[in-house]
Amino acid sequence: MQYRTLGSTGLVVSRLGFGALTFSQGARSLDAVYKVGEQLAHTLVGRALDAGINFFDTADVYADGESETLLGAALKPHRDRVVITTKVGNRGGDRELLRTGLSKRHILWSVDQSLRRLGTDWIDCYVAHREDPYTPLEETLEAFDSVVRAGKVRYIGYSNWSAWTVAAAMEIQKARGYAPFTHGQMYYSLLGRDVERDVLPMMQRYGLGMTVWSPLAFGFLSGAYTREDLTRPDNRFSSFDMLQFDKDKGFALLDVMRGIAARRGVTVPQLAIAWVLARRGVTSVLLGATKLAQLDDNLGAADLQLSEADLAELDAASAIMPLYPSSDWVAPDRRVARALGRT
Repeated sequence: MQYRTLGSTGLVVSRLGFGALTFSQGARSLDAVYKVGEQLAHTLVGRALDAGINFFDTADVYADGESETLLGAALKPHRDRVVITTKVGNRGGDRELLRTGLSKRHILWSVDQSLRRLGTDWIDCYVAHREDPYTPLEETLEAFDSVVRAGKVRYIGYSNWSAWTVAAAMEIQKARGYAPFTHGQMYYSLLGRDVERDVLPMMQRYGLGMTVWSPLAFGFLSGAYTREDLTRPDNRFSSFDMLQFDKDKGFALLDVMRGIAARRGVTVPQLAIAWVLARRGVTSVLLGATKLAQLDDNLGAADLQLSEADLAELDAASAIMPLYPSSDWVAPDRRVARALGRT
């Protein structure tokens, strides 16, 4: 296992992390996702630890808090050697009006609930799960600063935020002396490269790390799905198609990936994860699994080094169209770029 420091901090995290989205004690709100019970949760966490993973992720909303409970129990004997991330801001099964968002009230209440469920005295990384258009940004940042100063949280981050919102937050934190964001948890895969337009350059400007969720595009890039069975009632994408990517483009990409995987003697999921690990600015990639065999296969990506030819072929097969003002006709001067060796 390889390791990196998280953003500009000294916190050392494994390049592969483990995401506990699938952990549940019986929550039924997302049957296509919540499949891992207590016994399997302990087995998966144990295998991740044996592989050198020290970075574990969950959220208060996953299985209505049951994911935090199961992950905390599995990690309790190992608490002094792991990094635990949880998130706040989304609504779970609770229909109470106030139990959502990034208000000061909700953050201060939620952090205590997460600490209790995780069975820990502190949260290593506390992450804003989404933007909240109904709460002033300053209020959210003050609340995050307060949980750090109270010793309940060590580092803070964000997930699924726009580049401009993060930049505004970083400037407010700097001006007011608040605890700064250390990283962003973002969706990034061969089928979802939007972060390359604005998000990654912004993060590099501010020295933020990136932890990546769903490098397999909710399992599509596992290669387990076909054009014929994608809409079957028991198929995940028939009930939980959250990413809503172009399926035709996805299957065309999988055809390319299968060729490269066969040539390299690796699996398609390993190829997809290794591509994300090779991207500039990526600190750690979160793995999710509902079976031990899935986790074992995904862990193989840690040692897979893609060649420049492999990367170029994957880049071409998954390319995204540039958007204004990043279009070619307003791109940096190519002659200067060549002179500086930045072509």
